[in-house]
Amino acid sequence: MTTTSTEPAPARERSVPPPAADSTAGRNPTGLLRPYYLSFAAVVTLQVVGALAGLLPLLAVVELGRTLLSPGPVDHGHVWSVVVAGAAGLFVRLLCTAASSGIGHIVDGQLQFAFRRLLAAQLGRVPIGWFARRRTGELAKVVGEDVSAVHPFIAHAPGELVSAFVVPLVSLVYLFTIDWRLTLITLIPVVLAVALVPLMMTPARLREQREFDAGMGRIADSVVEFVQGIAVVKAYGGSGRAHRRFLTAVDDFVRTFRRWVHGISTIAAGMQLVLSPPFVLLVVLIGGTALITHGDLAPADLLPFLLLGLGLTAPVAALGHGFDEMQAAGRAVGRIREVLDVRPLPEPAHPVAPQGHRVELRDVRFGYEADREVLRGIDLVLEPGTVTAIVGPSGSGKSTLVQLLPRFFDPTHGCVAIGGVDLRELAARDLHRTVSFVFQDVSLLRASVADNIALAVPHADHDDIVRAARLAQIHDRIRELPRGYESVIGEDAGLSGGEAQRISLARALLADTPVLVLDEATAFADPPTERAVRRALTAPEGDRTVLVIAHRLETIMDADFVVMLDDGVVVERGRPAELLARNGRFAAFRQAHRSAVADGSDRHDGVSRGGDPR
Repeated sequence: MTTTSTEPAPARERSVPPPAADSTAGRNPTGLLRPYYLSFAAVVTLQVVGALAGLLPLLAVVELGRTLLSPGPVDHGHVWSVVVAGAAGLFVRLLCTAASSGIGHIVDGQLQFAFRRLLAAQLGRVPIGWFARRRTGELAKVVGEDVSAVHPFIAHAPGELVSAFVVPLVSLVYLFTIDWRLTLITLIPVVLAVALVPLMMTPARLREQREFDAGMGRIADSVVEFVQGIAVVKAYGGSGRAHRRFLTAVDDFVRTFRRWVHGISTIAAGMQLVLSPPFVLLVVLIGGTALITHGDLAPADLLPFLLLGLGLTAPVAALGHGFDEMQAAGRAVGRIREVLDVRPLPEPAHPVAPQGHRVELRDVRFGYEADREVLRGIDLVLEPGTVTAIVGPSGSGKSTLVQLLPRFFDPTHGCVAIGGVDLRELAARDLHRTVSFVFQDVSLLRASVADNIALAVPHADHDDIVRAARLAQIHDRIRELPRGYESVIGEDAGLSGGEAQRISLARALLADTPVLVLDEATAFADPPTERAVRRALTAPEGDRTVLVIAHRLETIMDADFVVMLDDGVVVERGRPAELLARNGRFAAFRQAHRSAVADGSDRHDGVSRGGDPR
């Protein structure tokens, strides 16, 4: 058996600069709008034409009133011409509005599809380790709800806001030609409403809105956590505490909501009052009556102000109604941009093929935050054909260390090399053919058992799939399923945690990569099954390099070499028997674990069935 050396063998050294930002990183989501500028122009043009055409029925009513109220005989031909013009304007408005809305919604659907494709492509490029530090619900919300929240901004805002401003502007010009004094009086509600808008945008109001959103998020998180953990909560009698956490989140939200409502309700009520049709009509009637009684305005000229004056408040009303939707769309775009701004792992311009699969870690440092390193100067060599167990207290950096081999992250200093080649110089396909990773917490696809096993080798034949399942000690259980290997996970294939782990192990065995990383992938297996799986993973005829996070004593003592971490530093390394003979940190660690097991607890100082949080 080969040995694990403490000094890296000569390999091609290079200075590794920090990875450059990918060209797609930080891509502005609004850049996706450029191909649709002509469509947006069509939407706006149709809305403008439709809005102007929609004025014709109102102007027709005004003209009919003047004609019918004027002294002398009525010109029936003129009356019918006015009626036809009004009806034609209504028809044109209907056509233009329908066409504008249709084009807007088509563009919205295309853009949502483009957003989701862009997000999917970005999520396929970002470091795998990035996902471990994000909640699944958060990412699902970005791809689902946040993309959908952009709908009002795309499908409605361009046309409706333009229409809301064009109609009042044309109406205002027309009313000024009739009587400028009554036009200014008609604008009084608009001026009052505009004066109230800044009060809704004060720092206090914006802070309350953010607190409102955060409170809603806390309620959603508490509900999701309670539902996802309901089995554990009920098993340990914690339903009361879980309910109290939910009720606390609700109580906090209620207090926030009351502050928000108290601060904005008076302003909102005032805006609704001054923009309401009764208030506008009252202002116009008072001003018009005063002008008529003084002989400054003909009674018939009051009619256009009564009809068109209501439309002058449309821009403020549109801004008020669309303000929340636009704010929500802005926040959604911000969260989408945060995902798009994640820097992907750079791909090498000129990939290099590894020569063998000797694993070397040279002065490796890594931290999730810039000011806190999780790994601090790791030097290791893993020879082909050996099994190396990583042990250490919780938080020592075990999971972080093993995640560097399949390149879930890149080290911030130093390098990880396989076959003498830095992982950053390997093509992604070569890396996936060289290193496979089996998680402790397994996620299986909603597909057949055979497809789940053959995920890394899609064209594997059935005999190879069955052979891998046999080696992973899961074949007999699969045969018991209703359709055997064709049973679908989540439909007619219900598997326990240990069975799901063995499906994942079968997948790794079928991939047959020369380097295998195990995050205690047999944690749920019984001892005989675990021993059989370990024999399959480390078959004597192979020269696979295995790195395993070990929590069980059997796994630790059966390994060829043990590396003990503490606070991101290798404190001891060597063969298990040699480390015990030294009577150092590892010996004390093992003794503490044996004492914990003897006391009936398999959990002590990070030695457990659970994974290292780092």
